[in-house]
Amino acid sequence: MSKFDRRGVAAGGPRTRRAVAARLAAALAAVTAAAAVGAALPGLQASAAATGTATGYAAVNGGTTGGAGGQTVRATTGTAIHQALCNRASSSTPITIEVEGTINHGNTAKVSGGSCNTAAGVIELKQISNVTIVGVGSGAVFDQLGIHIREAGNIIIQNVTVRNVKKSGSPTSNGGDAIGMESDVRNVWVDHVTLEASGGESEGFDGLFDMKDNTQYVTLSYSVLRNSGRGGLIGSSESDRSNGYVTFHHNLYENIDSRTPLLRGGIAHIYDNHYVNLHESGINSRAGARAKVENNYFEDSKDVLGTFYTSEAGYWQVAGNIFDNVTWSAPGSDNNPAGPNVQSTTSVSVPYSYSLDAASCVPDVVRRTAGADKGLQVSNGSCTPQSPTASPTSSPTSSPTSSPTTTPTSSPGGTNLSIGAGSDGSSKASGTSYGNVRDGDMSTYWSPSGSTGDISIKWGSATTVSSVVIREAAGSSGVIGSWQLLNAGTGAVLKSGSGAGTITFTPTSLTKITFRITGASGTPKVAEFETYAS
Repeated sequence: MSKFDRRGVAAGGPRTRRAVAARLAAALAAVTAAAAVGAALPGLQASAAATGTATGYAAVNGGTTGGAGGQTVRATTGTAIHQALCNRASSSTPITIEVEGTINHGNTAKVSGGSCNTAAGVIELKQISNVTIVGVGSGAVFDQLGIHIREAGNIIIQNVTVRNVKKSGSPTSNGGDAIGMESDVRNVWVDHVTLEASGGESEGFDGLFDMKDNTQYVTLSYSVLRNSGRGGLIGSSESDRSNGYVTFHHNLYENIDSRTPLLRGGIAHIYDNHYVNLHESGINSRAGARAKVENNYFEDSKDVLGTFYTSEAGYWQVAGNIFDNVTWSAPGSDNNPAGPNVQSTTSVSVPYSYSLDAASCVPDVVRRTAGADKGLQVSNGSCTPQSPTASPTSSPTSSPTSSPTTTPTSSPGGTNLSIGAGSDGSSKASGTSYGNVRDGDMSTYWSPSGSTGDISIKWGSATTVSSVVIREAAGSSGVIGSWQLLNAGTGAVLKSGSGAGTITFTPTSLTKITFRITGASGTPKVAEFETYAS
């Protein structure tokens, strides 16, 4: 849930919020009538366990495989979903939960256990990893009940409908978000889902797909988001810029006021989506964000791309998009629409391969593939839906294929580039500092708030680095387990391994490098994060 309205001011502030209820009445009436007479609404189809392979940013940073390789269980209530999580041997034991039927407040209770942290009235995926939730059989509908992902990683949600989740009125769930992610979330793939509301904030609804507080490596694919005031956000405020590396592809956004998405800081890749009836604004890149926007079809909408409701600019790279009956407002001090003459204002590279459908065929491809209970079909760039591929059969690699030298005999040659640079990271333990890793003093250190976290070195201009040395503080040698070394600007994994020491890799020009601790035997203490050109 965001405490900000669609314009970025505090909810209840002086700006007028326009409800979508009036516009929804006709659309919902049409759907109801169509269902009553059996008109061309997609029929429910049986589906197997999680199908296909994660795409986009969810496919990097080690990949997203959910519960592959673990036990498969069936659940028909929210309580049963929580029970399946709590029955695991540990919070990271892989599991696939096949869901069928309607999940609601009446059948979703809190369950306790050592491998879970659940709550009543919401599907709570908190402090866990390696989980797949997939709709099967006659379909899975989460009715007025949201899905909350917090301090979690390697999560797949596929082939489900989440509808009418409210933050005010009755009943309430998940702060009004259909799917919400927050607090150090990594690698989530949400695929072939339908997320819908029945109005805007004044009707009690918030976002359909929200990310905040250090949520990264997420893909939303082949999904439908509709009938809501807010599509979703990445970053809850102008200062919440630790989120990003999010891919949106082959989705339908329909009858939405704004936030498709709202992107504060970070990087997003947005391609082959169909946008219809966006009433106020669409892709809102602001606060330094960068969006790669290509081969999308924008139709019967207003201000579909730009920086809106703030003076803190964002940027975009555009190619191959179609603007069909799109109107643009005049620019102002806190309003910078990209059109009508849409041009790129930045360049964004992505660390994965992908196939583009031509924008001209996007409406048809998305109509035939996006949403729950549509057969999980996908496109390979040929403008023709394809049968899904098989699920991954193994869990993600938990240890590196090759480890670096864990005890350096000598430091790499040359100057330690970290001295005089900047640093930041994920949440830190009390009494520690990001700056301690670049001060040349082995008696000071940084620790994450738990056993895992990120620490970064950054420069004001591009700097070539080919090796780093991670030095643990006295008394903590051997605590650091698995890790990844990332180019923070692109999300590319430069190296992965385990244990502190010297790490060498292909020389890379970057402005920020991140050492991500993904496993440890206790609380890590990084005394020095040295960087070298050679």
